[in-house]
Amino acid sequence: MATYVLVHGGGHGGWCYQPVARLLRAAGHEVYTPTMTGLAERLHLLGPHVDLDLHIQDIAAVLHYEDLREVILVGHSYGGMVITGAADRAADRVGRLVYLDAATPVNGQSLHDVAGPVIDAARPFGQVVDGIELVLTPAPGAGAFYGVSDPDVLAWMDARLTAHPWKCFEQPLELTNEDALWAIPQYHIVCTSTLATRAPDLIEKARSEGRLWDVDTGHDLMITEPRAVADALLEVAAS
Repeated sequence: MATYVLVHGGGHGGWCYQPVARLLRAAGHEVYTPTMTGLAERLHLLGPHVDLDLHIQDIAAVLHYEDLREVILVGHSYGGMVITGAADRAADRVGRLVYLDAATPVNGQSLHDVAGPVIDAARPFGQVVDGIELVLTPAPGAGAFYGVSDPDVLAWMDARLTAHPWKCFEQPLELTNEDALWAIPQYHIVCTSTLATRAPDLIEKARSEGRLWDVDTGHDLMITEPRAVADALLEVAAS
């Protein structure tokens, strides 16, 4: 039995992994889908203190308090920043890292450094609430921004998407245990449309080692293609 910790991206919550989690649990595996501070069901905890570092603490704390070992730690989108930081802090608890159409940062980079054009395009549509700059502000049909087109799924997402503090996207990642971090095997499940935007050396290395899957769908591939994502994650566990 494998243990998965599935980390969501910006504006989402653990809810977005429901379809994938059901499939992994049906295959006999243990699955955790934590929601980071200030988002989804933890929206009431939003405040000026919410940043990338706090979200890294959120996930590192799950690994510690649940006493998890050899975890397959999965991060979607902004979650790639978070799992990299969490694995740096708890390398002894992480067996594999999986980047799910995610940011793949190095020390000192922010999400803005990694994916500036995409998040810059979203920033003008944000708002300031109680002194906190929020982006990815939800609106009817906002799931289309993440590549979702099914009307029923869009309605499901409308009831769950939340705005995300901009501070999380501009704070640089601070790594302190890089030798142990980068010794953890890395896997990449990406959207076919984003392959060309990714570092060629990273992609070719992952492909040559059998650690790359590409899925022809929108950015929220855990929602639009849960079976393909679950199947890839099961292969990761079997590798």
